[in-house]
Amino acid sequence: MTSPFSLVLDSRCELGEGPVWSGAEQALYFVDIKGMKLHRFEPASRRHTTIGLSEEIGCFAIRKGGGFVAGLRSGVWHLGPDGERIAMLAPNAEPAATNRFNDGRTDPRGRFVLGTIDETGDGGTAGLYRYDRRGLERIEGGIMTSNGLAFSPDGRTMYHSDTPRFAVYAYDYDEETGAATNRRVFARLDPDAADRARPDGGAVDAEGCYWSALWEGGRVQRRSPRGELLAEYPVPARCTTMVAFGGRDLRTLYVTSARSGRAPEELERLPHSGGVFAMETEVPGLAEPLFDAEV
Repeated sequence: MTSPFSLVLDSRCELGEGPVWSGAEQALYFVDIKGMKLHRFEPASRRHTTIGLSEEIGCFAIRKGGGFVAGLRSGVWHLGPDGERIAMLAPNAEPAATNRFNDGRTDPRGRFVLGTIDETGDGGTAGLYRYDRRGLERIEGGIMTSNGLAFSPDGRTMYHSDTPRFAVYAYDYDEETGAATNRRVFARLDPDAADRARPDGGAVDAEGCYWSALWEGGRVQRRSPRGELLAEYPVPARCTTMVAFGGRDLRTLYVTSARSGRAPEELERLPHSGGVFAMETEVPGLAEPLFDAEV
């Protein structure tokens, strides 16, 4: 099947994740979790640079005033523009040997919402957290792999997926307090499907539709605000990980991918696995809020 996505950067990430578009810089940032790197890519100039880190970086947000807030294995950190550690903001509330931070993003007010992964694969000991000036607070527990964080255009709905459970959830979200309540199933994929595709990272467009990259599904789905499947688009990589809208008009949809642990025959068939792909969309995305340490 022909894919509308084309390769824009052959980054060969072990586990590419967490794309964030900087409108101010017209650049795409993303991470390689297993490669312990923060990548920066300028599509206009094709300039690609990386920042090496001393531990796995699961997620990050661009910080108001410069630098980043990041979920590293050890905890939530304030990183400088070159990735230097300025301060640990909160330690990992879970056993760091088995649980590291994974997916995350800023809410509309500038709080950092992020989750963890239970690497044992069977304990469900991961959680979903909110970090703001009050510290790190747990929103939800009993999670296996936290993913799919995104917010509706009005900020009143938060989306979140638990990848091994094949489910995307929706919460009522209070922008004033950061409270997430009334969890319900937004969409559920079929665990008996041949490819066992499951929801990884997500993003929301200006019409309120939820876009989801499917781990081991090799495609990206778009769902209505009611969870109805509207369209899906194949990607030339089986393990797509997360989507982000970018470009000057926010109509370029980027998707990261992974190559670590994939079979040699799969990598021969899909040689650009671990790269970044993009396609143009009719509906623009939403601008990514900056993390605000004062909120």
